[in-house]
Amino acid sequence: MTRVDRGALFTEHRSFLIGLAYRMLGSVAEAEDAVQEAFLRSERAAMDEVASPRAWLATIVTRICLDQLKSARARRERYTGPWLPEPVRTDLADAAVRPRDPADAESLSLAFLVLLETLSPLERAVFLLHEVFDYGHPEVAAILGRDERAVRQLLHRARAHVKEGRPRFEPDPERHRELLARFLSAAKQGDLEALESVLASDVVLKNDGGGKVHSALKPVRGANRVGRWVLGVRKKTRGVYAEVAEINGRPGIVLRDANGVVGAMAITVDGAGRIGAIDMVVNPDKLAALGA
Repeated sequence: MTRVDRGALFTEHRSFLIGLAYRMLGSVAEAEDAVQEAFLRSERAAMDEVASPRAWLATIVTRICLDQLKSARARRERYTGPWLPEPVRTDLADAAVRPRDPADAESLSLAFLVLLETLSPLERAVFLLHEVFDYGHPEVAAILGRDERAVRQLLHRARAHVKEGRPRFEPDPERHRELLARFLSAAKQGDLEALESVLASDVVLKNDGGGKVHSALKPVRGANRVGRWVLGVRKKTRGVYAEVAEINGRPGIVLRDANGVVGAMAITVDGAGRIGAIDMVVNPDKLAALGA
């Protein structure tokens, strides 16, 4: 296969490869680097007997991501404050990552990517390849260089962890948008009671500033505390305005000031139809994928 053919091959499968790497790593920039490294490696590899180019490329990208996760986990242990994945706008024409269909939106949500952090790198790879990208056990075993029995055991453990941490309720997009609108209205008006009315009593807010900007260094818990925290931040950030946008496949909030994007917020809705979790990213290093 010629160099031009390899370039065309990567172009054809780029969206799939970026989506896989992003879900593995939680960073668009790192995902793009992994795919670029895979392309460079493919240049040195023979493809005469490759039966499935897509699976072959998935193998290279997955193994690169596994190597990166080893060092990434160590970095996250030293991270200042809560670590959250890099948010991405998925409603832009040139979005680097987007859901393949409406049912795929959950696998891109910030809450789900945080949940994947509880898995070992191998469990994470097996779960994504099998449950999200629909590879069978033999294919996953070949991609990871493991036997099928080991893959099945890894998948069993991964499913158990995900089931334990996954929200029990999946709201429709309209309900999601309605809660966001009520949250924004209450925050804009400085109405603590109205804020508490849309928050679950055990709501948890995580604020990722990465030590680059002022942020909460520990999760904020409880409707009253979260409401007061939100109103306190609002008073300190005059000139920042919010817009509803699709973030990681779901309605979310992008925060801007006169200089550009300064933050992003995603919510998780609980079974009672209230906001059960708020993930807020203000680390400037993680905001590039939110667009202009």
